[in-house]
Amino acid sequence: MNIYLLLGTNIGNLSENLATARHLLTQKNLSIIKQSKEYQTKPWGVLDQPDFLNQVLEIDTHFSPFELLDFTQSIEQKMGRIKLRTWGERIIDIDILAFGDEIITDEKLTLPHPHAHIRDFTIIPWAEIAPDFLHIKLQKTIIELLNEL
Repeated sequence: MNIYLLLGTNIGNLSENLATARHLLTQKNLSIIKQSKEYQTKPWGVLDQPDFLNQVLEIDTHFSPFELLDFTQSIEQKMGRIKLRTWGERIIDIDILAFGDEIITDEKLTLPHPHAHIRDFTIIPWAEIAPDFLHIKLQKTIIELLNEL
């Protein structure tokens, strides 16, 4: 199954933050299959903050989508994430982009990620590692979504 995560950080040592998140992810029922390079990107939504470093991972796990969400949020907390404002600064953000062909609309989790296809900081690294992955709701590949941006 193709499961994709987006990592993002813009506080502290950015590369180290991503490395720590990757390390913590692999501590429990999860392995990283592919990872994009790290991309420095401009903030989205709230512009008066430092640039981000983003990376997309393809993972394998025995977690369900909701268990994966709980696990990624526990890593964010462990790393010291404090939510100051929506789309604001963060030491780490871990978003689930897609969980195979699952479609979930829940107050806690929406899959595929509802904004992934309109954010270059997501689509560019995602296209690097999975250009042919089909976005189940939009019925377009990641490379097609990148070309539409």
